[in-house]
Amino acid sequence: MLAFHSSLKVFLASEPVDMRKSFGGLYSIVLNQLKEEPTSGAFFVFINKNLNRLKILYFDGSGLWVFAKRLEQGRFSWPKGSNSDGKINLTPEALHLLLSGIDMKQGCKKAWYER
Repeated sequence: MLAFHSSLKVFLASEPVDMRKSFGGLYSIVLNQLKEEPTSGAFFVFINKNLNRLKILYFDGSGLWVFAKRLEQGRFSWPKGSNSDGKINLTPEALHLLLSGIDMKQGCKKAWYER
């Protein structure tokens, strides 16, 4: 599991993206849709339409990382975006809960068979 420091900025893309995108495609989404700087050191988190795959774009100072996770069962509890800018700001703790399968609305682990 990844460790996140408390000063890490985390941005979720509120709309699903094509998981075939890699470094260049995700970089472009961060610049053009999320209106953020991809080399800022923040985590940029993307989800697919089925909510069972996600990717994280991260710049560590020397290059870009793309982390990927595919669930074998179930779906991520993806928060709904209310902003018109297409992104959701999360704390590192909330990202950890999201990646661990915790439903942030109910505060409990979501059963993998639930949709």
